[in-house]
Amino acid sequence: MSLRLLEMKARLRQLKLIFWVEALIIKGRTMWGKHLIIDMSAGDRERVQSAQHISRLVETLAETIGMRAYGAPLLEHFAEHLPEAAGYSLVQLIETSAITGHFCDLSGDAYIDIFSCKDFDAELAVEVVRTAFRPQHINFITLVRQAVTPRASYMLAAEYVLAED
Repeated sequence: MSLRLLEMKARLRQLKLIFWVEALIIKGRTMWGKHLIIDMSAGDRERVQSAQHISRLVETLAETIGMRAYGAPLLEHFAEHLPEAAGYSLVQLIETSAITGHFCDLSGDAYIDIFSCKDFDAELAVEVVRTAFRPQHINFITLVRQAVTPRASYMLAAEYVLAED
């Protein structure tokens, strides 16, 4: 783990982890993919409203978690008729699936999903998002995806309550 990442983690005043694990081990089966769902609230609104910043985030995120972007990200501003929902929506194809997100101009909230059939460090991805947008709060859940019967499921949910700077 890098020194910078350790420093970022040290800035957390309170860290509250909530784990919910339900696992059914199926002999000989491995995961098909990992799906990370990140919900963040009250991020830096200037950054959340910046197409350039969001584009840099997705580039940094893909590189940090060992993914290769396929083409440029699709980034469009939507819902201008609804101020509480207006913001950028993002789709970045990666060789192993996609990174998507919606960023709310008014609140600074964001909803980001990463799905990949290649494993990645979910907590590192959350730290990249936290550093990029400096939200007051982040929730995330990680799902291991596998289409088998009976279905193997595994979920890890965590909540970061962040320090006010």
